[in-house]
Amino acid sequence: MERPGSVLLIACGALAREIDALRRHSGWEHLAVDCLPASLHNTPDAIPEAVRAKLESVRDRYCSVFVAYADCGTGGRLDAVLAEYDVERLPGAHCYEVFAGPASFAALHEEEPGTFYLTDFLVRHFGRLVIRGLGLDRHPELRDSYFGNYRRVVHLAQSGDPALAARARDCAFALSLAFESHPTGLDPLGDALTAVGTPPTETTSWRS
Repeated sequence: MERPGSVLLIACGALAREIDALRRHSGWEHLAVDCLPASLHNTPDAIPEAVRAKLESVRDRYCSVFVAYADCGTGGRLDAVLAEYDVERLPGAHCYEVFAGPASFAALHEEEPGTFYLTDFLVRHFGRLVIRGLGLDRHPELRDSYFGNYRRVVHLAQSGDPALAARARDCAFALSLAFESHPTGLDPLGDALTAVGTPPTETTSWRS
């Protein structure tokens, strides 16, 4: 069986830093992590087949596999792939719901449906993924096409880093939107991964 880890977590690269922190803090030594590129979020149609390819490549190498993606804009197509392999994923529609927790996210959405959410990862890579990724550096007039229906930016802050909070506020300014900070820490994500953090008792390999 593959080492290190008897459980494989196939994760979105946008969650890598937080998953690593939880893994070290919680002593999940049985857990191996393999991240797919975070840039897949700009092309969610590609996520299901990217996950399928990864599942095929690790067949028979782990006791179990879990996918650290929510639906992430795949419209149920990721779930269809996972059903073929009898593999579970993170609950919810997207990582924002995972980071905030279902109840807290529902309250934020009810308060203002026109909210653009930032995670710590997205703040760090805002220029690459949002400004340049959407072509706003070359065509700033596209701002209204992409963000005209938004009213605010909410930073779902995992780390509590003041410098990152300042950068998040700059991101909101760049989009001409109001700014709010909503500290989440890592507990909601950790709760969603609790089952994965329990070492399996089976000795047979996944999909053997």
